[in-house]
Amino acid sequence: MRKHALDLGRLLAVARKETIQLRRDPRSLAMAFLLPLGLLLFFGYAISWDLKDLPIAVRDEDATRSSRELVDALEGSNFFQVAERLDSRAPIDHLLRHGQVRGVLVIPRGFSRDLAAGRRAPVQLLLDGSDANTAIIMMNYADAIAARWSQQVLLRGQQLPGLATAEPRVWYNPTLASRNMIVPGLIAVIMSIIAAMLTALTIAREWERGTMEQLAATPVHRLEVVFGKLLPYVVIGFIDVAGSTILGMLLFGVPLRGSVLLLAGLTLLFLLGALGLGIFISAALKSQVLATQVALVATYLPALLLSGFIFDLGAMAPVLQAISRIVPARYFIAVTRGIFLKGVGVQVLWIQGLSMIIFAAVGIGAATAAFRKRISA
Repeated sequence: MRKHALDLGRLLAVARKETIQLRRDPRSLAMAFLLPLGLLLFFGYAISWDLKDLPIAVRDEDATRSSRELVDALEGSNFFQVAERLDSRAPIDHLLRHGQVRGVLVIPRGFSRDLAAGRRAPVQLLLDGSDANTAIIMMNYADAIAARWSQQVLLRGQQLPGLATAEPRVWYNPTLASRNMIVPGLIAVIMSIIAAMLTALTIAREWERGTMEQLAATPVHRLEVVFGKLLPYVVIGFIDVAGSTILGMLLFGVPLRGSVLLLAGLTLLFLLGALGLGIFISAALKSQVLATQVALVATYLPALLLSGFIFDLGAMAPVLQAISRIVPARYFIAVTRGIFLKGVGVQVLWIQGLSMIIFAAVGIGAATAAFRKRISA
């Protein structure tokens, strides 16, 4: 290729050529428009940390009004459902071992008497710890319900007239609905995967169809080729993000409190980096099948596990926290959740924006370098 100044006309010609090739490939079109929305629907309904109607068994050895009120408080919360009322403690191990209940509440004799005397009245909640996350959530639910019920009993008996009460108030997601944090995160994770997989086919397609030599013979700068091939997929990426945003708001009820323009600008930075990574993989491998597989591995696991989407980054080992800093989905998830739920602006998200600018520059630079190397080979 001869060196010459960049020309917008040539860049748009490459973009038009890529658009025509894309229109002739129904599989890529399906991946571009149907797969993101399908994944959002599937994971949006499949992933939920909102636990309701958890089956428990109750062994009420006290059999008094107070013990029945405590059981009613647990069942009336919609978090627990009494599936078994036991006559003895013998079946407890069997029920937990076979997964028939998630927990067993044991109210000992003397519970009501201790409560009336102003003494501590402990009860026992046995949990199935084979699913640690569910067990922790159940324990927190039960602690909160029991504490509130005990407070009402104390006030009703006027034993602690000056009792101070804490009234928690949750900002940004007052209902604590898991979908409100899952859907914005899903948009980032899905677009990380789809963007890289789409452009992973571009250069490899030219090699497999035998058109790379024709492209190399044209007076087109390698940057014009890279940006020309990126342009149609940037448009597709914007359509996917817009469709996912509308779907999340209408179907899942996720609020959008921040600036749409800011979301669009930061989405552009993210897409440029993710698409550039796909072109780099495509130019380096020259095989559509291999490039797609590598793009999937390079984006799916990091975006899912090291972005903060499922696991709290602060709880990870320092080595994994350091690795997560090169995962672009980490920054885009912070952007989507910040704009959707908190309505924050550039003054808060500038670090994420700067990180994605660096990622976009590295992605496009690597794609351009790999493309030049393969053309001259």
